[in-house]
Amino acid sequence: MTRTYIVTGSASGIGKTTAAKLRADGHTVIGVDLKDADINVDLTTAEGRTALVEQATDLSGGVVDGVLAIAGLVVPAPVTVAVNHFGAVATLEGLRPLLAKSDAPRAAVVASLAALEEVDDRLLSLIESGDEEAALTHAGSLGATTNAAGSSVLYTTSKLSVARWMRRTAPTAEWAKAGIALNAVAPGVILTPMTAAALETEEGRAAMDAGAPAPFGGPAADPIAVANLLAWLTSEENLYVTGQVIFIDGGAESIRRPETV
Repeated sequence: MTRTYIVTGSASGIGKTTAAKLRADGHTVIGVDLKDADINVDLTTAEGRTALVEQATDLSGGVVDGVLAIAGLVVPAPVTVAVNHFGAVATLEGLRPLLAKSDAPRAAVVASLAALEEVDDRLLSLIESGDEEAALTHAGSLGATTNAAGSSVLYTTSKLSVARWMRRTAPTAEWAKAGIALNAVAPGVILTPMTAAALETEEGRAAMDAGAPAPFGGPAADPIAVANLLAWLTSEENLYVTGQVIFIDGGAESIRRPETV
C-alpha cells in the first residue's frame, strides 16, 4: 500500500537517501529542508516549525502515515541544539495529529552513537526542562567545547536528549495507546557530507575506527543502511516495536558496553 511520509533533512545525507528509497518503493514523500525540498523552512525558529505543520497539512491532505525527523547539525553553535532536539521534537509533536488519522502511523527520529559519549549535564538539564531559550543561551557559552573523545558536547548532548525524549514519549497515551509507533536509530559512522572529509584520508579513517570501531562493514556505512532501517521502522510491517533506540553502527555500541542489554 502506498504511504505518505514527511522526511526532514531531505536535501542531503541520510535524509536524502531515505527520501529516495521511500520514493523508489512507490510511496509519496514530502521532503523538508532549508532549501531544495517540498517544504523549505528553518527548524530553528518557531515560525519555521509552524510553517512546516501548515504546509505538511496542505500537501498531505491532512493525513500522514510516517514522519522521519532526520534533520541534524554538528556545528559549534546553538543551532545544533535547536535543530537536533527542539526542531525534531517540534516536528514530531506538530505532525502527530496528522499521524493519528493514518491506519498505520509510524514515526522515527535520528539519534547517534555519539550520545553514549560525555555530555554537558547543565545543557542536558536545560533541554529536558523544555526551556529552549535558556538551553540555547547555555549552548552559546559552550561553543566549540569538545569532550574527551573530541566530539562536540552540543552534538552529543542534543542527540542524547532527543533519544531520551523519544523513550519517555513513545509509551504514552498520545503515541502508543493511539497506535503510533515512535522509535529512534543511532547511527555510527555513516558516509555523509559531515564525515566525507575525514574518511578521505588514512589518518581520518583510523581516527573514526578508533572512536567507533565497526567490525561489521566498517569503518563507515553507506546512508542506505540507515535508510533501510528507518523505512522498516516506519512501515506497516512494524507491528510491535516502539520506544527503542536501535544502534546501527557495525558493532561499535556492543564493543563499548557489552554488558548492557
